[in-house]
Amino acid sequence: MKSIDDIAAALQGYDPQALSVDQVNAFLHELAQPVSADESQDVYLFDALGRVLAQDVISPISVPAHNNSAMDGFAFDAAQLQAAQLLTLRVVGTALAGKAWQGKVNAGECLKIMTGAILPDGLDTVVPQEFCHIDNAHDVTNVTIPPNILKAGDNRRLLGEDLMQGEPALKAGQHLTPAALGLIASLGLPDVRVHRRLRVAYFSTGDEVLSLGEAPREGAVYDSNRYTVFGLLTRLGCEMIDMGVVRDDPALLEAAFAKAAQTADAIITSGGVSVGEADFTKAMMKKLGDVAFWKIAMRPGRPMAVGRIGKSVLFGLPGNPVAVMVTFLAFVRPALLRMMGSTAQAAPLLRAKCLEPLRKKAGRTEYQRGFVSNAPDGTLQVRTTGNQGSGVLSSMVQGNGLIVLHHAQGNVAVGDEVDVLMFEGAI
Repeated sequence: MKSIDDIAAALQGYDPQALSVDQVNAFLHELAQPVSADESQDVYLFDALGRVLAQDVISPISVPAHNNSAMDGFAFDAAQLQAAQLLTLRVVGTALAGKAWQGKVNAGECLKIMTGAILPDGLDTVVPQEFCHIDNAHDVTNVTIPPNILKAGDNRRLLGEDLMQGEPALKAGQHLTPAALGLIASLGLPDVRVHRRLRVAYFSTGDEVLSLGEAPREGAVYDSNRYTVFGLLTRLGCEMIDMGVVRDDPALLEAAFAKAAQTADAIITSGGVSVGEADFTKAMMKKLGDVAFWKIAMRPGRPMAVGRIGKSVLFGLPGNPVAVMVTFLAFVRPALLRMMGSTAQAAPLLRAKCLEPLRKKAGRTEYQRGFVSNAPDGTLQVRTTGNQGSGVLSSMVQGNGLIVLHHAQGNVAVGDEVDVLMFEGAI
């Protein structure tokens, strides 16, 4: 296990008083290692949504298991097709989904077939019934196919074209989405091996922070950070340990950190890491663990503490509500995903035309709350949601993404394209 100093020494240009966003993520990639695969578990599919695969899912069958029809129509041997000529075939039977048709189809004949029905040997093409002229006369049904509408293999699903027996259907590290659950079920597998849920303890710090239910008092604020962190961790599928609000008291802080380190893979705190705040939180982090205190070239969310207390990875976030959410999305979420054993890539950034000018200083990354919509021409456009103060939660609620103004970027003019990190799936 690398120490904070070891990781810092390997990071080019490391300066804890002026770290770029990219440097922070590179550091956390080394700090936050995946939890042990020895603690993986088998869970039923109905309990597997959002979990992370601990091993490859190997397909026990081929999907589809046979060549079959992709639609309702008539199956025949495409070798009989002639360019610019009608083809008339006699219908000799009907193949239904769910069982193989017993019989033989000769030259000049075809088989009426339903979607999903097995294609008998020798038949390789299906013509949709709406493309044909059907003639029923004297107890004989003939189908006439117009010229130049088909080629060999049309409307046929091949054996194993989705999944081949013995091959990986899903790879270890993938998140199980609704589509993935359906895929696993299509293989006849009732359960799946996943990593255990990541255990994350979190608490807010500060004498000025009120828990819900406490009477208001002058200078105090109600704790919103625990509830946003709860929501963000829930979206990740973590096992959560809510430790409430911890006062600026050395004994209480020591007890909270010690308890969290005994039970959790990660600890998230909010408050107590800014310059000028009471030293108790930072002092206790330093006393109990291997911790670094950073000033990040970003807005909002400049102060942050990271490290380990015992075997738990520590994320000490700022106290301002929006800064908590931004630093979680920018840094904590990717680190927790790595700890969960996930191989998920960073969320893609969308490009949208900015509807207003934005002032920006080069040399730091800024995250502005934005709302993305469709322009009349179908392209994406984005506007800010108003007051960008780090304590203004309402502008976070009104947004559907963060406008990301990168480290080297300067002012943005109306009509310039900007990157946007969308909230969907995270917030």
